[in-house]
Amino acid sequence: MRVLFTTLGSPSHGRAQLPLARALAAAGHEVLVATTPVLAPVFASDDVRVATCLDDLSPATFLGPAMAEEAGPAGPPDMARMDDTERQALLLRVVTKVLSGPMATTLLDALLPVARDFRPDLILRDGMDLGSCLIAEILGIPQLPTPSGSSNTFNPEKVLPHLNALRRQRGLSASQDPLSVVPHGRIDYVPPAFSFAQHLPTSWAYRQTVDVDRGAVLPRWVAELPTDRPLVFAAIGTAIPMLRDKAREADASAPAMPMPDPVDTLRTMVQALSRLEECTVVLATGGIPVDTDGVPPHVHLTDRLPQPLLLESVDLFLTHGGFNSIRESLRTATPMAVLPQFGDQPGNAQRVEELGLGKHITDTTADGIVASCREVLADEGCRAVARRARLEMLALPEIDSAVPDLEKLAG
Repeated sequence: MRVLFTTLGSPSHGRAQLPLARALAAAGHEVLVATTPVLAPVFASDDVRVATCLDDLSPATFLGPAMAEEAGPAGPPDMARMDDTERQALLLRVVTKVLSGPMATTLLDALLPVARDFRPDLILRDGMDLGSCLIAEILGIPQLPTPSGSSNTFNPEKVLPHLNALRRQRGLSASQDPLSVVPHGRIDYVPPAFSFAQHLPTSWAYRQTVDVDRGAVLPRWVAELPTDRPLVFAAIGTAIPMLRDKAREADASAPAMPMPDPVDTLRTMVQALSRLEECTVVLATGGIPVDTDGVPPHVHLTDRLPQPLLLESVDLFLTHGGFNSIRESLRTATPMAVLPQFGDQPGNAQRVEELGLGKHITDTTADGIVASCREVLADEGCRAVARRARLEMLALPEIDSAVPDLEKLAG
């Protein structure tokens, strides 16, 4: 069987696909990953082929023209005057239009020649790649989205009109079924009871893998941290600075994708965590420069470390709310305080609070962050729900069982 993966966005998207790609390759199937030059290293150590046939694009690349279409008599919408709910609704509407319109067209044009040459039996696509929905229809093969925040966020009813327009352009039949975007379902790594998908049904659920990075170990200094107090891990993620840079490079005159400045966010996080004197804190900065003057000794700064390993031993995760981090927290029964930044993260934060797995931080000042952290640390009910989520995760079939499932799907 030949399986084509498509991977976009940040390295976390590739990390979500690695367990599936490894399982398929280990079973003797031929795997080709079509991705960007930035993401290619994610797959470099694995027994898969990599084709860097995609530009380093993201929804931000197409944001300017899409925002211009939202303009009314008074001009483009002024996001600075919107509250968070209005801003998120606008962004979701615009990004949905981008992903199912110009970005899908760009991806279809770039990937179709690769697919025709490779002749896959199955496509496992990035959640942001809607162009491969049409490639699968052209080739007459199944396709499924792999775990991503994008798949969780899209409303298929909003996607359908734009995809149908693209279908008609390519001589394909239009569909009246919104779920034609996932005709064979989707792949997830969380159980139905803890699903983060807002509009799509659960189809194929497998156990979240904790050893994505082969050979990963925690640095020795982490093992020497005091254990007589709560251990808090905080991380800002890697996608935020990447997306900001892409938006600026795409069109300097276009409206930038609104999101907090990662430097300011990190500075506020340091201020908040410095007040958690009763805890030991590890903060992963993602390589963003940090002023270390005045940082107290209970706060330990590092560029990055193996997150899934550390989460097995921490009492609280202060996270930006990316879907990879959410899943890793569920897998390790780690309560969360979620400080969302952009994209699907506000929705993830709200879902975390709805499920009782932690708290959505809405007061983003240092005072608000530290108060939320202390609230979650003191919440026995939250820890109980996190343990329940972990048990549900462990009851899912392991990732290797996806191979026979996908073999049957591909015929």
